[in-house]
Amino acid sequence: MTYDRLVCASCAAPVAEGRCPVCRASRQRLEPQGLPPAMVLTLVIALVATLALLVAVRTV
Repeated sequence: MTYDRLVCASCAAPVAEGRCPVCRASRQRLEPQGLPPAMVLTLVIALVATLALLVAVRTV
């Protein structure tokens, strides 16, 4: 869910603008925290591929 189209019930302004304390609190709560799951999965796959490559190079 994004806050770019939400309208604050307190000040009737877009939440993305953060005009009042209610808007700012909602905007902070809706902002993404941490890495998305797809990015974590990509990093894990890259790590496993790197480790496999290192093992293959050392055994040759």
